[in-house]
Formats: sequence, C-alpha cells, structure tokens
Amino acid sequence: MNSPKKRLSQAMLFIVLFGIVSLFSDMTHEGASSIRGAYFSLLGASAGTIGFISGFGELVGYSMRYLFGRLTDKSKRYWPMTIIGYILDVLAVPALALVGEQGWVYACLLLVVQRMGKAIKKPAKDTIMSFAASQEGVGKSFGIQEVLDQIGAFLGPVLLYAVMLLKTEGTVFEVYSTCFAVLAIPGAITIILLLITRMKFPNPEHFEPEPKEYVPFKLKKEFLLYIAGISFFAFGFIDYSVIIMHVSRTYAGLASGISETGSLVTSGTLPLLYAGAMLVDAVAALVFGFMYDKKGIRSLVISTLISAPFAILIFAFNSVPAVLLGIALWGVGMGAQESILKAAVTSLVPKASRATGYGIFECSFGVFWFLGSWLLGVLYDISIPAMITVSMVAQLATVPLYLKADKLIR
Repeated sequence: MNSPKKRLSQAMLFIVLFGIVSLFSDMTHEGASSIRGAYFSLLGASAGTIGFISGFGELVGYSMRYLFGRLTDKSKRYWPMTIIGYILDVLAVPALALVGEQGWVYACLLLVVQRMGKAIKKPAKDTIMSFAASQEGVGKSFGIQEVLDQIGAFLGPVLLYAVMLLKTEGTVFEVYSTCFAVLAIPGAITIILLLITRMKFPNPEHFEPEPKEYVPFKLKKEFLLYIAGISFFAFGFIDYSVIIMHVSRTYAGLASGISETGSLVTSGTLPLLYAGAMLVDAVAALVFGFMYDKKGIRSLVISTLISAPFAILIFAFNSVPAVLLGIALWGVGMGAQESILKAAVTSLVPKASRATGYGIFECSFGVFWFLGSWLLGVLYDISIPAMITVSMVAQLATVPLYLKADKLIR
C-alpha cells in the first residue's frame, strides 16, 4: 500500500520541480518579450521587419515541433531533447545584450534561435510532464505547471521594470542592454534547476505504466476534431502585441491630462498590464485545469464562452475599465487553453506516440496563430469592427467542434 502513495508523491514533486524550472525560464523569455519590440526598433529594425521576424520566429518555433516530436518518440531521448532546447531558449535571450547598437540583424537571428530552442524542447518537455501528470490528474497537473509558468511571466517584466527604475545613467540602448544582461540570471537558474531535476528523476517515463499492448498512434476522429477546434481558437485569438499596440496608441496618450481614467495607462505602466494578464492567466490555468479533470473537453467550451468577448471590450469601447476587463478575459482564455490543451493531448494520445501528438498539436496551433495574427493585424488597419468579428467568430466556432470531440470520447 505504501508504494503507490510514494510514487504519487514523487510524481507531484517532479511536477512542481519542473514547474519551477518553467517559472525561471518564463522569467527569462517573457521578460524579454515585454521590451523586445522596442529594443529591435532601437537597433534599427523597421516595423515591417519586426512584424515579419516575430511572425517567422513563431512559425519556425511551432511548425518544427512536429518534426522534433516524431524524433523524440523514435529515440525516446526525452531528457537530452529537453535540455538542448532549454539551453538554446534561455541563452539566446541574454545574448541580445551583446549585439551592438546597430545589430538588429544579429538580434533577429537570436530570436529565431530562441524559437528553435522552444521547438526542440516543447514536445519532449510536455511528454515527460504527461507521464507524471497521468498519476496526479492531467488537468490539475498542467494547471499547476501553468500557474508556475505565469508567475515567472509576471516576475520577468516586473524585474525589468525595476532594472529600468534603478539604472538612471546611460543611454537608452545601454539601459535595454542591461535589462537583457540581467535576464542571464534567471536563465542560468533555469539550466541549474533543470539539471538537478534530471539527476533526481532520470526516467520520468516510469511514472506512467506501460500499456498492456502496443497502441499505435492513429489520427482518430476525436483527435482531428480537437485539433480543428484549437486551430480555430489560435486563428481568432488576437496576439497581445496587437492589443498593447492599440492600448498604447489609444490610451497612453490620455495620461497627459485629457482624461482622468486615462492616467491609469501610461507608457511606463504598459509592461505592468502584461504582468497583470499573466497573473489572471495563472489563476485561470489552475481553475480550468481542475475543471478538466471533472468535465473533460467541455471545460474548454466554458472557458471559450467566457473569454471570447475580450476583443469587443478592448477594441470597441473607448474606456480604460473596459480595456482592463478585456485584458483580464484575454488572460482567462490564455490560461485555460494553456493548461487544458496540453492535458487533452495526454488523454487522447497513447504513451508511445505522445510526443508526436504534442508535435501535431503545437504545429497546428502555431501555424494558425501565425496566419490569424497576420490577418487580424491587417484588419486592424482596415476595419477594427471586421477584426473583432473575425476574432469572435473563429473562437466561437470551436464550441461545436469541442462538443463533438467530447461526445465521441464519452
């Protein structure tokens, strides 16, 4: 009787340790995300270049996950793939401090390297997490990991906000370079904790019992419906860079005294809006992660209906309170999807092929996120009402697909 209890507690310890690794990793690259666009512009990159390289980086980072997922399943080298990916991911960020004042080309290359690191690590990382999660409840487990992720995503921008406050001397370029250099600290902690976790749990696949017979991976109807659903979600979910661009254009200027409510939003507080969204993301991830263990894919329907109106609140109302509520709903959508989407893959794909399943999921999600971000960004300049309509229709189109997939599973 003691052995199963011990194994379960070890599985949860692994989940928490791996979550803390993700916390410091997210401090590194989400901290960078909060200032990267401004830094690239300072280095001499045009707005078009920044938009293209950001989209291209995401496309590479997601589309290559299928290839690395297949490679991980064939080799079963879960830890080496995870460690190599993490090293590329977190070291490419502080390296931005070394590119020089006109080094936007090198900065763009480092962004692609960072995204490639994520492509290498994600299928392997999610797969070894799923082994432990299968013992503790997949929704709860991925929810806990997402909470720790988002704590890091909150602390990263706050850390850089503090660095900017403290570094009162030097040029703007030197301030930004210092910010990226400081991110080497959480980056180094990430690698150290990852290696400690690897030493303590060299074979995380042992958490999940081997199936009694080999179950080959097939593209079952419920999995295809699920992939179609997440693709619609990714297509319609407006990227935060578009949101923060709109907020900075529309509201940051109000801080000069034109509006009392506008004083809540200034260029200096913009990073804190993202930090706040990450906190909402963390809470939503935990709540909907627990809900998934009870309701399955139907919990995605609930989260989608709650978060879908965010585009109306942010882009249709000239009101700071509406924007703040909209950003909070955006955080709900991100948190719920991040935890539940990974949990659902664990439930739908057999152990032997799970990295491939994660690769397909991540690849589809990323391609449609890129296409949607591109279209919605174009629509923003042409017609904001059209952008809002496309966003909401695409998100709500996921509901019947999720319900159909849930019905087939049950």
